[in-house]
Amino acid sequence: MTSLSRRDWLMVVLLTLAWGINWPIMKIGVQEFPPLTFRVLGMLLGLPLIWFAARMQGLSLALRRDQVGPVIRLAIPNMLVWHALIVYGVRMLSSGRAAILGYTMPVWAVLAGLVFFGDRLPARAWFGIACALGGALLLLSSEFGRLAGQPLGSAIVLLAAATWGYGTVLIQRSRIDMSTISLTFWMMALTALALLVGAVVLERDAWRAPTGAELAAIVYNGLVIFGLVHVAWFRLARLLPPVASGVSVMMIPVLGVFSGAWALGETPHWQDYAAMLLILVAMSAVLLKRRAAALT
Repeated sequence: MTSLSRRDWLMVVLLTLAWGINWPIMKIGVQEFPPLTFRVLGMLLGLPLIWFAARMQGLSLALRRDQVGPVIRLAIPNMLVWHALIVYGVRMLSSGRAAILGYTMPVWAVLAGLVFFGDRLPARAWFGIACALGGALLLLSSEFGRLAGQPLGSAIVLLAAATWGYGTVLIQRSRIDMSTISLTFWMMALTALALLVGAVVLERDAWRAPTGAELAAIVYNGLVIFGLVHVAWFRLARLLPPVASGVSVMMIPVLGVFSGAWALGETPHWQDYAAMLLILVAMSAVLLKRRAAALT
């Protein structure tokens, strides 16, 4: 059984707070500003901070030729697809609803372990999957039912979460010989390059200087989310089983809903509260599964 140190628990708390309040911040950043450009600018701010942190710890960021392929395979689901899709999903949905759907990720991690790696799932896991899918379907039906609903936005966020769940399983099972900070740096660098190409092709005509609020969102994402939180997340993802690392941040959608209501005046509906409860129950069921397994 892998246990968390006191420093790791501190990372979980800081990660939860930083990522939770980022949902309305990200909504401010992409509502009117080109979303892929928003993501690229944040990553370009975060990369020097990660480089500096590696230097301060005396860690090498050298990338060997044999590491390029594994880094690319890990970067695609963990960063490229997730970040490319989530900015469009947040743009279409309320930040709280996007957070709820985005954090179905641990359940998708369970399914990825079943489908791609042959993991056996006990009854608790199936119950968790049913709860999470029920919550997602509840929000999807709500979007279809609203006159100005965005079911496409919900589908985009669910696809992003499913890809991230698969990536979390993949990174935990990876045996790549790299420090977490080096792996994070190169996954982010490759993702930033790919998103920059997408931004040039799709958004060049919409480029403009960001407003003050948009610039603040870019800076927060660059320095806090990409410069600090991603390093902490990938450390936890490599240290713990994939489902446990997802459950460790299960309070993020709760923070996303209530910070969005406070910062943006979003009004959660009964479907949001019901879906949030179902998804929290789903993640709790997965956590109980891990604890029960650890005691046997």
